[in-house]
Amino acid sequence: SSLARAIKNNNLSTIIVSSNRSDAVNKKVIELKIVDDSSSDTKKMAEGSDLIIIAAPLSSYGNIISKIKNSLKSGTILTDVGSVKENVINLIEKDVPENVSWISSHPIAGTEESGPEAGFSDLFKNRWCILTPSKKANDKDIKLLETFWKKIGCKVDIMDAKQHDYILSITSH
Repeated sequence: SSLARAIKNNNLSTIIVSSNRSDAVNKKVIELKIVDDSSSDTKKMAEGSDLIIIAAPLSSYGNIISKIKNSLKSGTILTDVGSVKENVINLIEKDVPENVSWISSHPIAGTEESGPEAGFSDLFKNRWCILTPSKKANDKDIKLLETFWKKIGCKVDIMDAKQHDYILSITSH
């Protein structure tokens, strides 16, 4: 919810939608006016989107991409917020259509709180976000995604997935 709040507060989208397996969460994010629409129908929520951000457990990425891959429009930027990159990029990359830019992101921000009510729009202020573009990313879209993260307050660096995973494995635990 922090990401949706930051997008809304910075006027970065006219429509924000989300998808969650829990109908209670889908109802709550609409009730709190965090998003414009939310549903457990992930494919429906992804249709027509310019930017899709996967914010789910890494173990669910394969299931998510299998649901949305055929509904991604040409020119969509697909990203995530996961903390591991090399395996995730390889997993997603094989299913991403050629006309979609897959650019993995790792905003290094968070709290121990969870749930829609716990989010806040300033979570990303002055935090790092590491972009690890796949082979299915073009330079224009990498620049657009970098600008997106900067507009919600992040400092951005770009590195390959192997370097990201190495550095984070040393520093995060």
